Amino acid sequence: MGGGPPWPLRPWGSCIILIAVGAILTFATDWHAKGVNLDVVGLILMSVGIIGVAVFTSVLRRRRVVPGATIIEEERRDHLT
Repeated sequence: MGGGPPWPLRPWGSCIILIAVGAILTFATDWHAKGVNLDVVGLILMSVGIIGVAVFTSVLRRRRVVPGATIIEEERRDHLT
């Protein structure tokens, strides 16, 4: 329906944005907000982005389908005597 990248690519973009914004807040700014440590906020955003990349990578590995793979179904026979 909507334009944009297919589903598997959307979480990657969100995680990359979190990592980039966190890195900018941590390393590239000299702002000082009263009651907020922007270095810590940046580190938290980068951590969440990295965890998101790890989670989405593991999810995509589980859902990955190899094209042309043959599915073999074996009949299991358990006999109770």
